[in-house]
Amino acid sequence: MGSVGVLILGAVLGAFICAKARVAMGAVAFSLIALVLFIATPVGAGLPEAISTFISAFDRAATPALNGAGTAGAGS
Repeated sequence: MGSVGVLILGAVLGAFICAKARVAMGAVAFSLIALVLFIATPVGAGLPEAISTFISAFDRAATPALNGAGTAGAGS
């Protein structure tokens, strides 16, 4: 798996070429391939957990505001 960096670079380059040629599906496909290859590396292995932590923190912060619980004593 020593050449995974070259594969990621090729996928990003393919996404860029498809985007410049206005082939949206090709750009999305190449971007997804690059993302999967990045997550397969040791550097990107923590990415799913980091995204999960961010989304759960955002959910914990937004839930009281959406339920109206955060405005009960603000005006007093």
